[in-house]
Amino acid sequence: MLKTGYLSILKVAFPLMVGNFVQSIVLITDMAFLARLDSVSFDAAGNAGLLYVTFYMIAAGFGDSMQITKARFIGRNEVSVIPRFFQTGVLSLLLLALVFYLILSQVMPGLLLDYSYSSAIAEAQGEFLGIRSFALFFSLSSLALMSFLMATGKTQIVFVSSILMSTVNIILDYGLIFGELGLPKMGLEGAALASVLAEVTVFIFLLFYFLLRKWIREYNLFKNFHFDLHALKTLFSIGWPLMLQGCITLGTWTVFFSWIEQMGGHNLEISQNIRSIYFLAFVPIFGFAATTKTYISQFIGADRIGEIPLVQRRIQLLVTVTLLIFFHGAILYPDFLISMINPNEVVLGDSVYIIQQVAPAIFVFGLTSVYFNTVAGSGNTMASLAIEAISTGVYLSSAYLFIYILQWDIVGIWYVEYIYFATLGIVSLVYLRFFNWTKTGRIA
Repeated sequence: MLKTGYLSILKVAFPLMVGNFVQSIVLITDMAFLARLDSVSFDAAGNAGLLYVTFYMIAAGFGDSMQITKARFIGRNEVSVIPRFFQTGVLSLLLLALVFYLILSQVMPGLLLDYSYSSAIAEAQGEFLGIRSFALFFSLSSLALMSFLMATGKTQIVFVSSILMSTVNIILDYGLIFGELGLPKMGLEGAALASVLAEVTVFIFLLFYFLLRKWIREYNLFKNFHFDLHALKTLFSIGWPLMLQGCITLGTWTVFFSWIEQMGGHNLEISQNIRSIYFLAFVPIFGFAATTKTYISQFIGADRIGEIPLVQRRIQLLVTVTLLIFFHGAILYPDFLISMINPNEVVLGDSVYIIQQVAPAIFVFGLTSVYFNTVAGSGNTMASLAIEAISTGVYLSSAYLFIYILQWDIVGIWYVEYIYFATLGIVSLVYLRFFNWTKTGRIA
């Protein structure tokens, strides 16, 4: 069982944070490489990448249900049922990968050409997705493996796999985008291919780890591998709200950036700079989000409800401190960070101003995300879906008002971040205060 001490919490969260940090560095490096290629590639990769991540986050919702379910069974000491949930989850994610691949590679390019303001950016997005979408088969398989590791609190290997993927991605990005290291010069398509090959490398690494580690073999995860309908019903009953939630969360940001694209390439380039810097803040926030879900689910399973408020406070303190470490540059030296990503001085001034103005909202998000992930970790995924739907509904309505009705400039539009993060926190707190969430999230 997990312990409530700061060091115990950090032991679970730190590998996830470092893994997220390395992945954020990869994203920043990708954008920096492409910014030095041309602005069309820079903008196309940013928007196409959001589309890919949106579909990935839908699957991640199902992966979260695998994590929550297995953590609950571990808390109850009912580990014998874990293999059939794991095996059913793996097969389900592979089916999702096939469906999402067909949508992104065959359907989405045509839709982008019909909708986008810039045909050049739309065509480039289609070319990027045609290659990048193939990675789904490997990234979703890795997601299934990592859900087990996070449920057990053994997150160190997640960190190692992140380091491996990032290293491979950066090296291949440099080689395939610019034609260095004896590799062909492929430009934007080279960035997509580098990501695919990095995902393949990580999946192979994780698979061998699972097959060779004795403590994992003792769970019999791969014995009599089969699909179990009851396990699917349980996973889906918990996971479908999380899947829809992931679609809403990233889909909302995708819509927001598509509206920005309608305002012209200059505003889109500024917003892509802000998005890239944001991923530094997501390092501790996402790391502690996964940690919160594991703690809450295990503690409810072990009937340690009274210790949950203590865990919440300690995670909030830790996420605030680590945000100061990872995100302080957005406040103190944003011009340096942004110029590393995009050397275009035309967009530097507005990018610096916006990131300094919205940086405090990120700290609000760090605190409110603990409450939101408490709801998800308790198994009340319908409630977490409702909270996300309300928050993103307010967010999109505000963004539409700012962009199309009031016609604010790009600086004013980005204040919408305060509205989203505050709404998420308020609605989560209302639910935790007035609903019996420790009883309604039971997993059978």
